Amino acid sequence: MATTTLTPRQRAVRSTVALKALMAITGLVMIGFLLMHMYGNLKAFLGAEAFDHYAHWLKTDLLYPLLPQGWFIWIFRFALLACIVAHIYAAAVLTLRAHGARSTKYVTTDRIQQTYAARTMRWGGVIIVGFLVFHLLQFTVQVVTPGFTPGISPYEMVVLSFQQWWLVLAYAVWIVAVCMHVRHGVWSALTTLGANTSPAAKRFLDGLAWVIAVVLFVGFMIMPVAVLLGWIN
Repeated sequence: MATTTLTPRQRAVRSTVALKALMAITGLVMIGFLLMHMYGNLKAFLGAEAFDHYAHWLKTDLLYPLLPQGWFIWIFRFALLACIVAHIYAAAVLTLRAHGARSTKYVTTDRIQQTYAARTMRWGGVIIVGFLVFHLLQFTVQVVTPGFTPGISPYEMVVLSFQQWWLVLAYAVWIVAVCMHVRHGVWSALTTLGANTSPAAKRFLDGLAWVIAVVLFVGFMIMPVAVLLGWIN
């Protein structure tokens, strides 16, 4: 029975395909999380009781009594952290390989567009990770506390934070970076997973990516802006 020995190039290609698939799957998982997080934020429009009840349910009662109280949120955090680490690792390795294989003989319009998209994703990723750390230090660890004191209710924490105009502005910059990342990421991920099979499918995926990006931008920004304008207090 004949055995097949892969050449170094074939192994590299297979590894690249696996990394792209890993990046696509982890990216879609994080987009799903963003949509759920956005939905949870909108509960601020229902008032303090509804928002605080949701926050308590999420941190302690979700999947209880299937899991002990408070376990799910930590399992979820570790799973999400694993997705983030895997996504960044795959992106870093693929970027290094792309630099290694880059040709400088000529530049085409497609190449310029691809380079712009790659740079946008790269710097957008840096901005997202940086502000994510700040976001966790603010609302989860409560080490950075602009406008509020640690230990208050989730609703009060959110309202007092977004009464600071500079924080709403910083949040807007972050959301723009997230949505630019998501717009390209949705299309790229679904293409990697085989959904881009025709010109019509390409148009659909591009439209879907824009819809998700716009929904996330509006959904994430409407609450902080409402707080800043005094519609939520």
